[in-house]
Amino acid sequence: MVSTTYSNGVLPYIPFFYVIWADDLLSASEVQVIKKAVESDHSLTPQDKTRLRSWLVREKPPKDSEVKNWQQVITDSNATLIESENYPLEAFSRKVAQFYCDTCAPNVHLQEIEQNLGIQPNHYNHLFNVEVVHQTYSERYRPKEIDRILNRNFIADVESFRGFLNQGIFNWEIIRDKEKARDKVLEQVKVLAMDGWGALAYPKTYGGKGNIESYASIFEHLMYVDGSLGVKFGVQFGLFGGSIHNLGSKRHHDQYLEAAGKATLLGCFAMTETGHGSNVRGIKTTATYIHGERALVVHTPGKNDNKEYIGNALHSTMATVFAQLLVDGKNRGVHAILVPLRDENHKTLPGITIEDNGYKLGLNGVDNGKIWFDQVKVSVENLLDNYGGIDKNGNYRSNIKNPNKRFFTMLGTLVGGRICVAKGALAGAKMSLAIAVNYAMKRRQFNDNIKMQEDLLMDYPSHQLRLIPKVASTYVYHAVLQKAMHEYAVSEGDKRKIETQVAGLKAIITWFSTATIQECREACGGKGYLLENRIADLKNDTDIFTTFEGDNTVLLQLAAKGVLSGFRAEFNSGGFISVLKLLGSRISDKIATINPAYSNKVDREHLYNPKFHLHALDFRLRRLTYTVAMRIRNYIKKGVPSYQAFLKTQTHLLELGKAYSDALAMKWYYEFVKEVDDKEYQELLYQLGALHGLSIIRKNASWYLEQGYLGSTKSKAIRQRVERLSTELRPHAKALVAGFAIPEHLMTAPII
Repeated sequence: MVSTTYSNGVLPYIPFFYVIWADDLLSASEVQVIKKAVESDHSLTPQDKTRLRSWLVREKPPKDSEVKNWQQVITDSNATLIESENYPLEAFSRKVAQFYCDTCAPNVHLQEIEQNLGIQPNHYNHLFNVEVVHQTYSERYRPKEIDRILNRNFIADVESFRGFLNQGIFNWEIIRDKEKARDKVLEQVKVLAMDGWGALAYPKTYGGKGNIESYASIFEHLMYVDGSLGVKFGVQFGLFGGSIHNLGSKRHHDQYLEAAGKATLLGCFAMTETGHGSNVRGIKTTATYIHGERALVVHTPGKNDNKEYIGNALHSTMATVFAQLLVDGKNRGVHAILVPLRDENHKTLPGITIEDNGYKLGLNGVDNGKIWFDQVKVSVENLLDNYGGIDKNGNYRSNIKNPNKRFFTMLGTLVGGRICVAKGALAGAKMSLAIAVNYAMKRRQFNDNIKMQEDLLMDYPSHQLRLIPKVASTYVYHAVLQKAMHEYAVSEGDKRKIETQVAGLKAIITWFSTATIQECREACGGKGYLLENRIADLKNDTDIFTTFEGDNTVLLQLAAKGVLSGFRAEFNSGGFISVLKLLGSRISDKIATINPAYSNKVDREHLYNPKFHLHALDFRLRRLTYTVAMRIRNYIKKGVPSYQAFLKTQTHLLELGKAYSDALAMKWYYEFVKEVDDKEYQELLYQLGALHGLSIIRKNASWYLEQGYLGSTKSKAIRQRVERLSTELRPHAKALVAGFAIPEHLMTAPII
């Protein structure tokens, strides 16, 4: 035992005070955290507490000689700093103290300081003249177990599919010629079809398993092979085959569905028009019924009324064409008709004109094209009539009498495609993150000019902050999309609720994925810019995901209108009780926002608590719902037409759509985590949820500050917590991206 001028109680605090004062940035909130710990530490004598408090006066910092004494005490101890410890600074401080005193137990008060201040090893390890043990990553969590938890309901199908993809036809390569790329992708689609993967969501009668949830999971794996393959697969089996399955009757299933599943009948999904991209109800293509011939005449009436961006257009022999159905001079709204495009020699049929869209930003293995119809006549039997058809007498018949409800019911059956698009985009983010994180675990750059070895990129706080919160959000969105597909699979009849949910989720997740892939590209520097390292293609291929299957800005408005419809229905049906509930929620919100004890509550238990994240996101949703509803109501009361009232509040509606989607995602994720049976992995998933939740709140901090929901102290604490959580999860970053379970044979980026 070596003697010092410091007591046994003070000794464990020395490294903490040295770190705190080394950068001379001790803030008022940090002082309070340390004071609280000191006062609560019963191992300290009154003299110890007085001495420690004297070192916490911001206006009178410790003298330089005192700080040098601290440094000497630390250096002479020859203690080793092990960065992989749960509380590295507290453990290090204990070793320092043990050099000078006989015993020194773990100090929970110092652990609380380390947690609450977010003191990170890579912020202070350079301050100590001691051995620092760097551990590149922790093996505490097993990627296979993470995979089992994430895909627990269909792990057998997913594992089987991963093995199937391990064959030469699915090897990734750079192909600059779109014709060659398209030929390869078509061949891949046929290989998948012949093994039954394309028909997975179809009934067993037609070669499938009736499992759309497994279909969605294998779809995202195709993005790891090639974005073009994922999209073409989705068009052939999800859109074309799916339209026959969902919109057609049994005779259509019997005639076409098995062939579509085997890709012996190649088809496309002709909905979008040049002049009416997002406005499906306003499309101009017509299908006019001629009773004497029991035929439909499909026609493109104007220059910009052609179908455009149609995937599979160059390879297809048939199209599901969406058109205004005209029966006996009356427009019955948008319906889908199967229209042959080419003969057995692949020559376009009379009245059909198809042009190649040419090269695109990405997805050049997909044969997107434009299609015109010039008085093309098909049998009335080709009308997909599950929701509306024409009887033998030439009369239109539908079990859904309301045209609006019929239209949205028809489109609601295609919600699964939006979920798959979001899953495909998220797959791009997963692969980019796996590449960027693994690169950061081996790439070294810069040091302090003392060490021989340079620092890993992943050990820089800035690098952790740019990647790890995105890893956390990817886990959240993975679970959320699994839940969305399950809800869609079990929903029956009116699908407006799930359509509202998916519209918002598709928007926020595809935007998230686009931003994440860009961040990963930058995080890999020039290496990320090289095609061989895959991120460039992932970036280009998924960029369009924010637009197709519904433009995100339009979808957020759809989600917001769904929220308002629910708000209005509840308000109108509830009468006086609803008014009281609304007033009660507004009063409780007001109490929360003006209560300093809540708006400035910064302890770890509160900020990491799922209840706080859910409450904060729900508060934003409720507040925006009420304010936009009142704005629209006030405009309408002044005589402004409802359409104009919505236009005047459009940006407000977009924020409501985002708030709704953020709150829903957080709710569904925590429901998923609650069901995880392994407590150790459940704790990890809660950590990831906390990082995601705090990141979303931080992203909207200005709004929360304006509302008084957050005080400046709490806002700062949330920022610090995001940084702290990123560092806490850093040892597990490798396991987390390995938990995405991207097949090793598809992870072909040379930089990893």
